[in-house]
Amino acid sequence: MTQSKGLVLIVEDERHISDVQRLYLAREGFGVHVEADGSAGLAAARRMRPVAIVLDIGLPGMDGIAFCRALRDAGDWTPVLLVTARGEEADRILGLELGADDYLTKPFSPRELVARVKTVLRRAAGPPDRSPEPVGRLSLDPVSRTVRRDGEPVELTTTEFNLLEHLLTHVGQVFTREQLLSQVWGYPGYRDTRMVDVFVSQLRSKLGDASPIRTVRGVGYSATSPGA
Repeated sequence: MTQSKGLVLIVEDERHISDVQRLYLAREGFGVHVEADGSAGLAAARRMRPVAIVLDIGLPGMDGIAFCRALRDAGDWTPVLLVTARGEEADRILGLELGADDYLTKPFSPRELVARVKTVLRRAAGPPDRSPEPVGRLSLDPVSRTVRRDGEPVELTTTEFNLLEHLLTHVGQVFTREQLLSQVWGYPGYRDTRMVDVFVSQLRSKLGDASPIRTVRGVGYSATSPGA
């Protein structure tokens, strides 16, 4: 019997969509649990401790935005993949700002969903080839996946941590948004570069004046040592 790759929680009120999601994820070896409203989904997340959550924004009762806020406010950093309708860009950006790790816009291929879940989980596991040196007032431990500012821990989502880790591992190197999407998110050729800007903004907000991230106008982003 093939060992499960972990439990994925799907919170989706459209049965025909959740049935397809369940089928494709189960084929890939994941255990799957489905809830049809936000409140029941949040209770399931707290009870079952899934490895990832596929979360629709437009849910009855507690919507996906409130779900994500409640999850992160409770200190739960389980990777969250938002599922949004095409016209929900403002909600999608808000969801990312509240700590979601990625998103898909309906309609989407179920194979794409599986690929995104796998990518989010890969980003959440394992140290890099080399550990970044402390930069200014920041230190990062890839084994415990913790970041400290002036010795105090800073809570980051999986994607925020990986983005900061990548930049700190290559201090002084400038990356385009497309390069970051390929190297951090694992999405070569992905066109929605605004997602990078949202996560950079979130990192800067959490790190405050200790943030080493600088914008290179017309190019992208870089991490800079103090005094550089």
